[in-house]
Amino acid sequence: MLINTSPPTEDLAGQLYPEPDYLQTQRRIKSLIDKYLSHEQLCDRLQDLPLQFQHPQPRPWKQIDWQAINCNQVISINPEVFLSVLVGALDTEAPIRGYTQTSRQYLENLHPQMARFVGGTVDENENLTELGLWEKEERQHTPALLKIYQQLTGEKITPTLRTVRGYLPTDDPHEDLYRHGLHRVATEYGATCLYLWLMAHTTGTLQDVLEELVLDEINHMTKFWGFGVWLYPDTGLLRIGKTLMKTRRQNYTRNNLLRTLKRMMGTLKWDAWSLSNKTTLMFTFIYAMRRLWVWNHSLTPEYLQSLFGE
Repeated sequence: MLINTSPPTEDLAGQLYPEPDYLQTQRRIKSLIDKYLSHEQLCDRLQDLPLQFQHPQPRPWKQIDWQAINCNQVISINPEVFLSVLVGALDTEAPIRGYTQTSRQYLENLHPQMARFVGGTVDENENLTELGLWEKEERQHTPALLKIYQQLTGEKITPTLRTVRGYLPTDDPHEDLYRHGLHRVATEYGATCLYLWLMAHTTGTLQDVLEELVLDEINHMTKFWGFGVWLYPDTGLLRIGKTLMKTRRQNYTRNNLLRTLKRMMGTLKWDAWSLSNKTTLMFTFIYAMRRLWVWNHSLTPEYLQSLFGE
C-alpha cells in the first residue's frame, strides 16, 4: 500500500511557501529573528560566559544527515548566488586560528579569563597548549560549509586561507582592545545576520545545518557584546562612530570595518544578487540590530557586575 505524504508546510522559519515573494520572505526572516534573538535567549547566552570561564564546554551540535542535503532545499535564491554565498562564508570562517590568536593577544594582559576563552593558552614560546572555547566551536563551521557545497555540487573545494590582520599594539592597550573588540562584535553580528538570512532561504536538513551555525554565532556575538559593554561602560553610538571615522583614514593600518564590509560584499558576489535578495538581507541587518539594541539597554552596570564583578 502506497502512502502519500504532503510536503511540509512549516519549518524553522515558520510558514513555508513554494515560491515566496518579498513580503513572505521578510515574514520568515522576522520569525527567525524573533525566535533566535529573543531577550531571553540573549540573556541566557551572556549569563553562560562566567560559567565557561570556570568550566569551558563546547556546545554540542545535533545529529545531521548530511546525505539528505539537496538543491531542492534552497528557496527563492539563484543556486549560483547561493553557492557564492557559501564560498564567501568559507573565506571568512576558514582562518579561525588567526582570529583567535589575535584576539587572545589583545586580551591576555587586560582579562586573562576572556583571553583563554577566545584563544586558549600558550607556553613561553607562544606555542598553543590549549584551544580556546571560541575556536573549538567556530572550527566546526568550515567543514560544515564544505560538506554543504559538496552535497549541492558533487565537487570538493579548498577554502582560501587568507592572511588575517595580526596583533598591532600601540601604547594604549585599553583603546587597542576596544577597537579590536568592536571589529570582532561586528564580524559576529554580520555572520549571525547572514546565516539567519540563509535559513529563511532554505528548508529541511540544509536549514538544520545553518541553524547550528546561527546558534554558534549568536552565542559568541552575545558574549563579546555583553563583555564589551561591561569592560567599556562609557561606550555608545558616539564613541563607536568616532572609532569608525578614525579607521577611514588612508594610512590607518589596523582593523577597518568599512574595508571588511567591502571585501565581504565582493566575496559574496553582491552585484549578482536580485533586488529582493539585497533588500531582504538589509532588512535582516536592520531588524536584528533593533532587537539587539533593545537588549543592550538592559545591560545595566548592576546586571553586568552581577555576572563579571567590578
